[in-house]
Amino acid sequence: MQLPVQSLSTMYAEPWEREAGPADLVEIARAADRCGFDYIASCDHVAIPRRLADAMSTTWYDPVATLAYLAAVTTNVRLLSHVAVAGLRHPLITAKAYATLDHLSGGRLVLGVGAGHVEEEFDAVGADFARRGPVLDETIDALRAAFAEEFPEHHGEFFDFADLGQRPRPAQPGGPPIWVGGSSPAAVRRAAVRGDGWLPQGDPRDKLPPQIARIRELREAAGVTAPIEIGTIAEPLYIGEPTWKVGRRTLHGKPDALAASLREYPAMGVGQIQVRFRSRSRDELIEQMEAFAADVAPHLDA
Repeated sequence: MQLPVQSLSTMYAEPWEREAGPADLVEIARAADRCGFDYIASCDHVAIPRRLADAMSTTWYDPVATLAYLAAVTTNVRLLSHVAVAGLRHPLITAKAYATLDHLSGGRLVLGVGAGHVEEEFDAVGADFARRGPVLDETIDALRAAFAEEFPEHHGEFFDFADLGQRPRPAQPGGPPIWVGGSSPAAVRRAAVRGDGWLPQGDPRDKLPPQIARIRELREAAGVTAPIEIGTIAEPLYIGEPTWKVGRRTLHGKPDALAASLREYPAMGVGQIQVRFRSRSRDELIEQMEAFAADVAPHLDA
């Protein structure tokens, strides 16, 4: 699941999150760890332009700081950047931050990366918005080099480095898995050719099978034989019958009915389902997480 509180976009943030803070994040992260969730995720934006602030808000916690903070209060749950806008930073800076996070967390990092979409953000830090796709492609290659060797070497169009060492090393051999976010043709190709996983951006169910087929086709054509983790973001969930308006897209009802609906995803070839629960408070969110873990998740493989 993506963490609440750490980003307050009006597309998904609940009203109670605006008054929440670090203590709430800790309790939610501990609940995810206790309930057996696979990962908790944090978003990435450096600065939001005024024209987008009403819709996106300006609250976007830094993913490295947030996930490192929560790594210290959890044990098993993985830590995902969903997604780091890698083109905003030199790959050696990104590698240093996320290798340290993987080291400190005992190898629990999943590095999700994406191209980004806010032009002013790129302009402010001197990054190339127009060529952000090719820059991200090369950034992934450079990150893999930096994760693999203490003294990596990379010579590309945008980045060139050698004989520069970085420690601490990632805890995971070869570095953390890199999942590519996005549903555009370019993002799908990037995930197929360069990614260890794919994180679509809100694709409806009927759009997923052709996207997954395309990824497998492109991956085979590129000669990549390693398996790829296919993810998705499910519809909002509410376990049980709500007594308040949860929105027409929200899946709600008895656990077995919800499990039956969610089982459509693995039937398409999806291996990871990111869930978001409707809630009116931190306590209700944790109750929903616990109900999902106890009554829905055990039936997803049935």
